[in-house]
Amino acid sequence: MEDEAGSDLLHIGRRERAILNFNLKKGMMTNAEQPGRAEWVPGPVLLLGAPGVGKGTQAQRLVTRFGVPQISTGDLLREHVRLATSLGVEAKRLMDAGKLVSDDVVNGMVAARLAQPDTAGGYILDGFPRTEAQSAWLDDELGRSNSEVPLVAVQILVPEAELLQRITGRRICKACQHIYNVFSHPARVEGLCDLDGSVLEQRSDDTEAAFYRRMAEYEAKTAAVIEHYRRQKRFAGVDGSGSMDDVQDCILRALHVFRDERRQKS
Repeated sequence: MEDEAGSDLLHIGRRERAILNFNLKKGMMTNAEQPGRAEWVPGPVLLLGAPGVGKGTQAQRLVTRFGVPQISTGDLLREHVRLATSLGVEAKRLMDAGKLVSDDVVNGMVAARLAQPDTAGGYILDGFPRTEAQSAWLDDELGRSNSEVPLVAVQILVPEAELLQRITGRRICKACQHIYNVFSHPARVEGLCDLDGSVLEQRSDDTEAAFYRRMAEYEAKTAAVIEHYRRQKRFAGVDGSGSMDDVQDCILRALHVFRDERRQKS
């Protein structure tokens, strides 16, 4: 996985790769170096990452920084079902019959959401696209809507051994829900919460067997999507091993390179 991280750092030009392949230990960009909101917008972004890389945290940080929405197909599905829209009724019919919700239904929900005015400056996609067909549909949809900037996919990459420790080492306090990690942030007294002395528990899906199962599922689901955007030079892999600020800095640099290259071509 470390080799993948190196080779997939950024599949664009030599100049851009040099910009991104920086030493995280040198620190964050200063405020003067960071692209300001008035100068650029992130545009459509698909954020990818295996279980434990911190994708949800980074998505929320991008939402806060740029004031753009995070669009989750899970949230869309629940909302359409709740409101009993035509798409929601069809989705519920399929789910009640034990069937997968079709691409036509999911695509319709996504299209309706992307038509909302708050997506004009960009958005963070969560859980979509999941397949090559959905990726191709989204490209066509953005083309029909005259989107000024294309969607780019950014994958947060963390070595598998580190991910394994992040997941299997996680312990949660039964009472206050404070999170520890036996490898990186252990409790002072093994098995007991520092804050209230309650017993720490390991979630049932934080075992090594569950981790490898989830990794296999993730790789199977995302391989075609990653390849789709890699072929079109719209894919970046960023180092997710640093602090939250370091990782966000990597993501911002990748997005800035994509958008800067776009401006230079226009």
